Amino acid sequence: MPLYIPTLAEIVQVRRLTALEKWFKIRTKDGVSFSYEPGQFVEVSVFGIGEAPISISSSPPPLNPLLTKEGIKGRSTLPSGNGTFEICVRKVGDVTTALHSLEEGAIVGLRGPFGKGFPLSQMKGCDLLFIAGGLGIVPLRSAINYVLDRRDDFSNITILYGAKTPAEILFADELFGWQQRKDIECEITVDKPDSGWAGKSGVITRLIPPLEIDAKRTYALIVGPPVMYKYVLMELGIKKIPEAQIYISLERRMKCGVGKCGHCQINSVYVCQEGPVFSYRTLKFLSEAI
Repeated sequence: MPLYIPTLAEIVQVRRLTALEKWFKIRTKDGVSFSYEPGQFVEVSVFGIGEAPISISSSPPPLNPLLTKEGIKGRSTLPSGNGTFEICVRKVGDVTTALHSLEEGAIVGLRGPFGKGFPLSQMKGCDLLFIAGGLGIVPLRSAINYVLDRRDDFSNITILYGAKTPAEILFADELFGWQQRKDIECEITVDKPDSGWAGKSGVITRLIPPLEIDAKRTYALIVGPPVMYKYVLMELGIKKIPEAQIYISLERRMKCGVGKCGHCQINSVYVCQEGPVFSYRTLKFLSEAI
């Protein structure tokens, strides 16, 4: 796919998730297979308005999928394929507001995928701990479904998700579906419960201390608001998970995607090229990052 010139893509499905977020399934117009890794992002443009970096939310298709049109247990959608992928867009600026106004069949521009994703291949056979705060579930959903589609390749899987309120929970049907599965552990908490909320409440870090973790064989994947990272990392430090086995996404720092604008630069590192996913060991040398 061209580095600087957007290729054409079509919005094939749209679904509202919350008051601020919409889910889009997008298909490349040329029909070329769209290959990506969990954790990567794309630049989506609305012609005449501009473009915005947006994390890919869907999982790449399994290498040898035995799928039917009925889908996979615990999945609200089939894995992406045939040039399609999924994104979740929060309405916060001119481009994202314009995206929210588009309907199925609309044409957008597409550049990417860009960046380095989660190194899931090196995590095979290990325990995985996913920690997502708010919009952080968007890129982590790609990694989670990648792992669930290849469940036999990994050992224990734990998913922790925190939102401000029940109304702001993203991909609620999938999260509640994951809670029903017997082969993974999934915990959801909200900062401000309402009268109809029967689940756990409080900040996401409260979910970490009760976990039984084999630190030497556990990889932690974390995405959320920057304020969350400090406290999650403190809790993981108590659990003795090695810094090299903790991966964090700085996906919120992106702009141009190709290391030209400098918006994402931290010291000598361009996050859009050397990230957005970094190990905590690497990030400790980038003091401005977290």
